[in-house]
Amino acid sequence: MTTSLAPRRNFKGAADSRRSVLASRERFWKPSDLALPASTAHHLLGELEDRGELRRVRRGLYWRGTRTPLGMAPPSTERLVEALAPGPGVGPAGLSAANLLHLSTQIPRRALVAVPERAPSDTGSVAFVSRAARNGRTTAGLSAVEVAALEVLEAWQNVLEVTPTEAVARLADLLRSESLRADRMVRASATEPGRTRARLAALLTAAGMDDLADRVPTPDPRTRRQALAPLGVEA
Repeated sequence: MTTSLAPRRNFKGAADSRRSVLASRERFWKPSDLALPASTAHHLLGELEDRGELRRVRRGLYWRGTRTPLGMAPPSTERLVEALAPGPGVGPAGLSAANLLHLSTQIPRRALVAVPERAPSDTGSVAFVSRAARNGRTTAGLSAVEVAALEVLEAWQNVLEVTPTEAVARLADLLRSESLRADRMVRASATEPGRTRARLAALLTAAGMDDLADRVPTPDPRTRRQALAPLGVEA
């Protein structure tokens, strides 16, 4: 009796899982989300992908979005980052960071995202870069905007579309308005490269936050001079 009922229970579980997936919108699905044996869950999600009801992001991760004539619409960059690199200390890098901070109008073909750990493999519209040694970003609980500011301070002349003076003024305004939390950025700075620390200290000084600027670990004099030259401030 028990043996004959088991297939029915499995079939009903698969049917219930199928209905749950089809009733959902704007969410990711993994085999572990389904109350099914792993092999059955993988098979079900793969079948729904084949039918155009899911979009495969990577092995074991699917997206249920909006169906269009061209297929299932992909998840947004923000949702992809949340799914693949959750937690604090994650944020844009390169031109993506400069664009977020309105220091450049350029939008890269693929969003570049810095993660304070081993980088996930690139997928869809997102490319990842590892900042595994910069664990201060995690312990300080940096937001995406704060990570973007540190990334811009490091890359600086390679990502700016505005003048250095305009960039310093813009970032100083963000510090004064607390859109960038100065105390957290100072805490995170201990694990940042020397040129980033030098530029952060100069930026804090420009924002009238000398006491916080003094708390940023000072790099060697040569690094400091080289870092400050592109900012248009004296070392």
